[in-house]
Amino acid sequence: MSVRRLADDNVQPPSFAFSKENAIWAKATIKKYPKGREQSAVIPLLMRAQEQDGWVTKAAIEAIADMLGMAYIRVLEVATFYTQFQLKPVGTRAHIQVCGTTPCMLRGAEDLMKVCKSKIHAEPFELNHGGTLSWEEVECQGACVNAPMVMIFKDSYEDLTPTQLEYIIDRFEAGKGADVTPGPQIDRVFSAPAGGLTSLNEPEAPAKKVTAPRAKKADDVAAVSVPPSDAARPKTDAPVTDPSLKTPATAKAEAAANTKVKGDTRAEGGAKGAALVGKPSLEDKNRPAGIARPDAVDDLKLISGVGPKIEGTLHELGIFTYAQISAWKKAEREWVDGYLNFKGRIEREDWVKQAKALAKGGEAEYIKVFGKKPR
Repeated sequence: MSVRRLADDNVQPPSFAFSKENAIWAKATIKKYPKGREQSAVIPLLMRAQEQDGWVTKAAIEAIADMLGMAYIRVLEVATFYTQFQLKPVGTRAHIQVCGTTPCMLRGAEDLMKVCKSKIHAEPFELNHGGTLSWEEVECQGACVNAPMVMIFKDSYEDLTPTQLEYIIDRFEAGKGADVTPGPQIDRVFSAPAGGLTSLNEPEAPAKKVTAPRAKKADDVAAVSVPPSDAARPKTDAPVTDPSLKTPATAKAEAAANTKVKGDTRAEGGAKGAALVGKPSLEDKNRPAGIARPDAVDDLKLISGVGPKIEGTLHELGIFTYAQISAWKKAEREWVDGYLNFKGRIEREDWVKQAKALAKGGEAEYIKVFGKKPR
């Protein structure tokens, strides 16, 4: 394992303090742990410090140690052990983490690293001239089927080509990284097959087996041509089990009963079956009212249950703000739930309550209401 040390003193800031919003979050996070076990919050607090300043400073390590009643060396051990913590300044606009594990390497990770070397710096962990970009090679990032991939902050960008990575780096360098949709950069849904589903599809109806009629044997002909004796015929008041021996009246009565049962089933289930086919209509009166895309669009991905793909679908429906979602009535929520095929997920995760908190006071209000950071 490589040796990891803190950055030189000449780049270390003199002090560290969580922002007001992050301080509220930190106190709520520490309270999640049992009394006497508050030091277990060291990793999430270090991560939040890194998100705030871009990297983990010596001052942040000491401040977190004081908050948790830990020796400085104990927090330093954690920060230097886990490679997720950046111990020196990284790009202020993007730090590119290129996966170099076998699946990504086989699919072109080396070409992605060449792009980083040419557009950022020849060496990993070094800043570009403007201090806005940096890069490193990392181990498996957990999306092997979508190789090759990179991560920038908390988002992954998958199925990449060198040209696509160049474009992504340029957008972040221009301060427009939000314009790039995370996830697969080809036509696939998450980690589904690139060419569409190959399993869990509706099974095809099996072809009917056609067999040639067998030749009649002499015994068969004799059995058909010779009528049974009266003694072999069943009595009319005895139950008939062989369909060939049913009386015309019995067969007619059973046929009528079967027709009635089948007809009733179709009549009862037909409306329900039709209602379950396809998405709800876009012309439905319960569809939430959409708006034209405003200049300031809320980050709907902060709502638990909304990812990049779902956010894109909501945008297509004219849903761009927390205020819109917080105003949804039950019928509107049910329409969206059906359109997204969520099967009750909107109610279970209470999108309306989340949206109200975010609309009222952003992440700080969300933390007050839910005791955790959104997403």
